[in-house]
Amino acid sequence: MKVLIVQETDWLRRYSHQQHHLAEILSLRGHEIRVVDYELLWKTQGKRELRSGREVFDGVTKIYEGAKVTVVRPGIIKIPLLDYISLVFSHRREIARQMAEFRPDVIVGFGILNSYIAAGMTRKSDVPFVYYWMDVLHTLIPAKPLRPLGKFVERQALKRADRVVANCRGLREYVIDIGAPDEKTKVVSQGIDLDRFDPNIGGNSVRDELGLNKEDLVVFFMGWLYRFSGLREVALELGRTVNTNMKLLVVGKGDLHRELQEMSQRPDLQGRLLVLGERPYREMPSFIAASDICLLPAYPKEKVMQHIVPIKLYEYLAMGKPAISTRLPGVMAEFGEGHGVIYVDRPEDVVAKAIELAGSGSVKDLGTRARRLVEKNDWKTIADAFERVLEEAIRDKKRSAVG
Repeated sequence: MKVLIVQETDWLRRYSHQQHHLAEILSLRGHEIRVVDYELLWKTQGKRELRSGREVFDGVTKIYEGAKVTVVRPGIIKIPLLDYISLVFSHRREIARQMAEFRPDVIVGFGILNSYIAAGMTRKSDVPFVYYWMDVLHTLIPAKPLRPLGKFVERQALKRADRVVANCRGLREYVIDIGAPDEKTKVVSQGIDLDRFDPNIGGNSVRDELGLNKEDLVVFFMGWLYRFSGLREVALELGRTVNTNMKLLVVGKGDLHRELQEMSQRPDLQGRLLVLGERPYREMPSFIAASDICLLPAYPKEKVMQHIVPIKLYEYLAMGKPAISTRLPGVMAEFGEGHGVIYVDRPEDVVAKAIELAGSGSVKDLGTRARRLVEKNDWKTIADAFERVLEEAIRDKKRSAVG
C-alpha cells in the first residue's frame, strides 16, 4: 500500500505525534509512506531567505529503528501571511505531482488547507481521501479573524472525505456536528508504545542529575509550551506554597518557554521550577519515571482543548503515573473518573491537589489503575485499526469508481 500524508506542520522538528507512530509502523510493515509537510518554524529556525525551494528528505526515522518515511517539503514564500498563501499553490502542485509520480493508494490529511486541496483532487479519482483529526485545527490559527474561514474549509473537506478518523470519542462527536458523515467517521484511539513506556523504568538517574531528593514531590509536564497550557499559573501557585519539597519539572519548548525560564530564577521558584527545554523523545520515559504526578493543566475554556486528548496523557498513564488534568470535556469523556486521571477546576488548583494526593498515600494505587486503563492501546493494535480503515477506504472507493 502506498500512503501519502499531507500536513501543515514540520514533520522533522516538531514532537512525535500520532501520525509519526502510524506512518513508521506502516513503513515497517512494508507499506510505502510519503509525507508532504510545511516548514512551520521557518520564522525562528529556518534559513534567512525570501523563498525556499522544494526539498526531499529520504529515509526519515523519528521513533522506530528501521522505519523509512520520505518527506517532501514544497517551497514557500517566507513572508508572514504570504507563507500560507504560497502554501496553497505549492502544496496543490506537489499533491498533483505525487498523484502522478508516486501514485498513492490513499491520501491521509492532517491539515486544513492541504486537506481541502487533497479532498478536492481525489473526488473524481479512485484514490480515497481520509481526513484524520487529532486537534480542532482552526482554533490554532494565530490570526483570530481567519479562524471562521479555517472552520469553513475544514467543513468542506469533511464533507468530501471518504473516511474521517478521530482519535477520541469527544472529537468524533465534534466532527459529526460540523459536517462529517456519521457512517464514515471512525475512532482510532491514541496509541502507546508499552515497551518504551514501561512502569519498571527507573527514574533515579534523572532525579540525581537534577539534584532531586527522595523526599521531593515532583510534578511533571512535557510537550509544546502553549500559552494556554496553564503552566504559568501552576508555577505562580507553586511559588506561594510553603511546601518547598514540591518541584515542577517542565520538558519542552514553545511560546511560554522563555517566560518560564525567567520565572525559574525568581527567589520563590529557584530550584523548585526546573525548565529543561527540548529533549529527545527517547528520554521522555525516564523523565516521567522521575516524576510522581504528571500534569495537563490547560485552561478549561480554551477552545482548542475542548474535544481532544493529547497523546502525552496516554504516555503518562502508561508509565504508571497518575495525571492531574483540568476539567477538559474531551479528556473527561475519554477517561471518566477513577482511572488514574484526577480533575481540578483551574490550573491554580494543581498544586494543592498534588499535595493532597501525596499526603493521602494514593499515588501508587492511582498509577496502577492508570497503567491498566491504557494497556489496550498498544501502538501495534492502534496501527492495525488504522490500517483497516485505509484498506476499507481503498476498497470502497474502487468499487464506487467501477460502479
